[in-house]
Amino acid sequence: MSVSSLFVLIILGVVAAFYFSRTRSLNLARGLGGIKNLHSLPVYYGIQAALWCALPCILLLCVWTIFDDAIIRSMVVQYLPAEQQNLPKAEQALLLSSIENLANGVNLSNAGQFQDIADRINSLRSISNMALTVLLFCAIIATGAWGWFKVKPQYRARNGVERVFMLSLLGCSTLAIFTTVGIVFSVLFESIRFFNIVPVHEFVLGTQWSPQLSIREDQVGSSGAFGAVPLFTGTLLISTIAMIVAVPTGLMTAIYLSEYASSRVRLVVKPLLEILAGIPTVVYGFFAALTIAPMIKSGLHGLGFDLAFLGVSFGPLEVSGESALAAGLVMGVMIIPFVSSLSDDVINAVPQSLRDGAYGLGSTQSETMKNVIFPAALPGIVGAILLAVSRAIGETMIVVMAVGTAARLTFNPLESVTTVTVQMTTLLIGDHEFDSAKTLAAFALGLVLFIITLGLNFFALRIVKKYREQYD
Repeated sequence: MSVSSLFVLIILGVVAAFYFSRTRSLNLARGLGGIKNLHSLPVYYGIQAALWCALPCILLLCVWTIFDDAIIRSMVVQYLPAEQQNLPKAEQALLLSSIENLANGVNLSNAGQFQDIADRINSLRSISNMALTVLLFCAIIATGAWGWFKVKPQYRARNGVERVFMLSLLGCSTLAIFTTVGIVFSVLFESIRFFNIVPVHEFVLGTQWSPQLSIREDQVGSSGAFGAVPLFTGTLLISTIAMIVAVPTGLMTAIYLSEYASSRVRLVVKPLLEILAGIPTVVYGFFAALTIAPMIKSGLHGLGFDLAFLGVSFGPLEVSGESALAAGLVMGVMIIPFVSSLSDDVINAVPQSLRDGAYGLGSTQSETMKNVIFPAALPGIVGAILLAVSRAIGETMIVVMAVGTAARLTFNPLESVTTVTVQMTTLLIGDHEFDSAKTLAAFALGLVLFIITLGLNFFALRIVKKYREQYD
């Protein structure tokens, strides 16, 4: 049986264990004069039996699936000729992969030489699959029967179920913490390796970004240039344009929908805004590249201003076909739902008593919004804006399609720039050695993004703490 079929078998066993154990508890309750004479509700007895059936069987299936291929490989090595058993690890792994492809039905040029070993692999897989099926079937019956026999009036099934769920929540929380720590340390260690090759000051203060290393040392630019200032300025420029579009629009929309709009308008407008959050970023990228960027180029290119009375003249403007302005505008539209939806929820969460008190003192609706509701909701609004900023900094697809990958040190929104996330993606595309500065630069850029995000969170927490003390 396949892994999916075995998983379905486990589910059926779990359902059967739940049903029969719950039925047994109901029968016991009838014999004792009611459910009140049981320590736990019948559903807890069923859940307890289902957990006892599910957890060991799923653990057995996972462990068997993880170690099955490794054990079969180690057994297959014994069937290889002596000279092939002594091959280096990499060559031996490549040979075993070829034999496994042959066992899977792929025709190879040297198929006859290893056909017997491929047949042995298929035989071992069949034996392993049969053994796993038998073990799982026996485990389902044994654990289900154990759960059924444990159903007794005084058995503390609810305590056991709650303990399992508490341990599960604790495990998920611990896993999230260790995942975060693992990500931080992996990025940190690889960044340290990068800074051993490229000095920190050159990376942080350098203005030339050209990580394309040459194959030969005598070629021009063989050492590469890793000055990340153009990437930081490009990220800052596009994110600033996006936030100028998203924050006022999203915040004003949230205020209107929560305080001024009728219920009919709110029921129509709010879902339409949230649809924007579900549009894939690649669609926004196409929209920016095919519509907004050409529109900006055709509308502004060659435009000039002549302010004779001030003795100042501007233009004609040079607009790139891939401008930061196009990417920033579209990114701002994409971020509007994050700001508006979260801000709307925060404003609606402000207690009605604050509104009633302000109205009772003679405040108008506008004064109540500016002086009472908005300050009380400011911590949540700051959190919404922080989420929007993080979304803007981490966006990749729109920038790739609408701006490109050219690293230029400029604050002109009409020129083409690039961002940190785009360069991280570019550096890791293709086959590269992780010992090269080009690949390790992606981890250094990731470390910079992590530090920036951490700083934004610290700043937001300070604002939240300040206003909570004032309005609690």
